[in-house]
Amino acid sequence: MAIHRRRHHHHTHNRFRYLIPAISAISAAILILYGLISLLAPSPDHLHHLVRRKTSDDDSPGVHSLFKVPISGGMASDRSLWSTRMSKFYFGCSNASNKFPKVETVTHPNRYLLIATSGGLNQQRTGITDAVVAARILNATLVVPKLDQKSFWKDASTFSEIFDVDWFISHLSKDVKVIKELPKKGGKIWTPYNMRVPRKCNERCYQIRVLPVLLKKHAVQLSKFDYRLSNKLETDLQKLRCRVNYHALKFTDPINKMGQKLVNQMRKMGKHYVALHLRFEPDMLAFSGCYYGGGEKERKELGKIRKRWKTLHSNNPDKERRQGRCPLTPEEVGLMLRALGYSKDVHLYVASGEVYGGDDTLAPLRALFPNIHSKDTIAPKEELEPFSGFSSRMAALDFIVCDESDVFVTNNNGNMAKILAGRRRYFGHKPTIRPNAKKLYRLFLNRENTTWEEFSSRVRTHQRGFMGEPKEVRPGRGEFHENPATCICEDPEAKSKLETLPRKFGKNNLDPDELTDQDIENESEPLDQDEDDDLIGPQFQHLVNDTSLDDDPLVSELPELEELLSD
Repeated sequence: MAIHRRRHHHHTHNRFRYLIPAISAISAAILILYGLISLLAPSPDHLHHLVRRKTSDDDSPGVHSLFKVPISGGMASDRSLWSTRMSKFYFGCSNASNKFPKVETVTHPNRYLLIATSGGLNQQRTGITDAVVAARILNATLVVPKLDQKSFWKDASTFSEIFDVDWFISHLSKDVKVIKELPKKGGKIWTPYNMRVPRKCNERCYQIRVLPVLLKKHAVQLSKFDYRLSNKLETDLQKLRCRVNYHALKFTDPINKMGQKLVNQMRKMGKHYVALHLRFEPDMLAFSGCYYGGGEKERKELGKIRKRWKTLHSNNPDKERRQGRCPLTPEEVGLMLRALGYSKDVHLYVASGEVYGGDDTLAPLRALFPNIHSKDTIAPKEELEPFSGFSSRMAALDFIVCDESDVFVTNNNGNMAKILAGRRRYFGHKPTIRPNAKKLYRLFLNRENTTWEEFSSRVRTHQRGFMGEPKEVRPGRGEFHENPATCICEDPEAKSKLETLPRKFGKNNLDPDELTDQDIENESEPLDQDEDDDLIGPQFQHLVNDTSLDDDPLVSELPELEELLSD
């Protein structure tokens, strides 16, 4: 009996001896699997992007959420939606003062300035505008600028195929002498001396760096000419900038006529329309380093595109989004507009390239605004044919429709957004909405636990100072092309009435009764160094704005680095 017990005990001991390692191995495997799942899964901050959102009239059984967008909603007839409150007291003013010498008295013979622009249509527009002012600073004759035909946008169009060159020359005849071609030298083609100037170069900078070369060589070409002129110049030079940008630069007749046809089509559909510069293309998203909840597929696709820029280091997508550096999704743009009061029946014109995710990405926006249009949907293919092979000409058509819109909404802060914002300020302060992405982020993240009434109230609060009202942005802030304060005059009544308007900066933006803990928390956050470049992440900010950019050997290896952000 004792022997039998010992044998039974020995048998049991052997079973446990093998069982314990097996349990340990299984536990380790489970822990490793859990670690892999945690690593590959999206962060909790982005889980809301993966779940099908109830953005419109979704009353599916079993779905319980406080957040329900009203079926009709909005106040499309509300005058405040389609005009800025103080616009009638402000107007564009860019005439030269009596102290600005006539062109004949200052232009020196044998001084010729040429420029080679850079980037897409709107980035080139800033270069052309600044080139006229640079020629005036140097007392030189300007040769009609060369457009960039080798950038990311790959458009072979010349200046005269985009802009009315004769109008450009004649309209500026009192300010700067402009000629179409550099004259021959001794009967031979004259090759100008090629050089660059730093970004944000002021008057003294041009006089020190360029003028001595111009006096010696007589013909100088400034290459990669974009943002090569300081934001801060004396008043008459700033007003010259405005005369160039808002009056001298006119699109050619074919572009203007086609653009006006598109505008007329939008007007036939309703009394008002909203134009949206979506900027949700794969390249833009990859460059931003942001994440939109598309899982491993999105990470691989955008990561592959991002590898084109070798100096863009990996970043924290959550942090980028929290800091307001990511474009809103089409759905989020739609929710913002509905919360601001624009009803479901409003017609939307979308100016955009290829939208990442295609129709699936646009579906939530279409649920909020079924009347979505683009130039391809409102114009016959044969009418667009003369423009369709040229990115700058197609961009010009979008520019016209956005400029003529009752409300313009920008989803990034590229050159088209900046130039249109400045232009709309100059020509009557038409509403121009820029999402306050930094504040809206938290609101979008937690919207399932928020009622529509509370959500829309908070959106309206956060968007104060981002709606295109006069003097939202302090003079001198941001790019001059976006905020041409020197060229905007005010009616005497404006000063007394302006006190009722909030500005973008400071706690005065919020009514005391509407302040919440979140607003107080947000107010304690330090202002970014340049709020007008919020979408340009800190990891590559220096590549866009640094004056030493031209001397960086890495930049020449990066195809289309700046051009991607340009339009």
